[in-house]
Amino acid sequence: MASDLNNNPHRKIEKNIFILLCFIVAVSAIGGMVEILPLFKKEVSIEVVEGMRPYTPLELAGFNIYKREGCYNCHSQQIRKLSEDVERYGHYSLAAESMYDYPFAWGSKRTGPDLGRIGDKYSDDWHIQHLYNPRSLVPQSIMPAYPFLLNSILDTSEIQRNMEILKILGVPYTDDDIAKYMNDIEVQLGLENKQEMIDDFTKRYPGAKIRKFNNKSSLITELDALIGHLQSIGSKVDLKSNKGIDW
Repeated sequence: MASDLNNNPHRKIEKNIFILLCFIVAVSAIGGMVEILPLFKKEVSIEVVEGMRPYTPLELAGFNIYKREGCYNCHSQQIRKLSEDVERYGHYSLAAESMYDYPFAWGSKRTGPDLGRIGDKYSDDWHIQHLYNPRSLVPQSIMPAYPFLLNSILDTSEIQRNMEILKILGVPYTDDDIAKYMNDIEVQLGLENKQEMIDDFTKRYPGAKIRKFNNKSSLITELDALIGHLQSIGSKVDLKSNKGIDW
């Protein structure tokens, strides 16, 4: 009986730490590949949601300003399925809503409120005043003021290159989108009123808001871009019309 136990393959593996370690690594690697590798395909890891589109060039510039100013350090952008989150902020966040964010801006804490559904929640004037002087609207706010954004001219020189890089990463920008980036900025801000250009813009970026976001300046400012981005967050998808998404 003792001889049979000693000849048991399991016994040999358990007594030899090197062999046991090799088996642990091999099994863990196989399990990891089975679980993790499929998630690298967006078709598997992200639900199909009607209405999702890439950022317009202006919104993309605003997203870059949002990251530059570190807004994600104090504001999360991920509404959880917890009832208290949904009651306070709205429908929980969907993976598809950040599929074109490179890098994503989910954040990791909430010094300020979650911004996952900030789009269309407040007027442009509210955002202008809030960014200029937060405590004029929310007296207890500890958010820093950003008055310089009001008259800072938007640097558009890197937007085209940014779109080209995002296209390589999988964002569905077309060559037409990239070539027309400056025209699209002017159209979205209402600075270009040719109907054919407006129709072309809305066809490529359905649901995009067209107006001068910073009405305190006639120039194309960083505040235009940032508010344009904020007004687009969580407002691209009609959650009630998408099948398979419970409300």
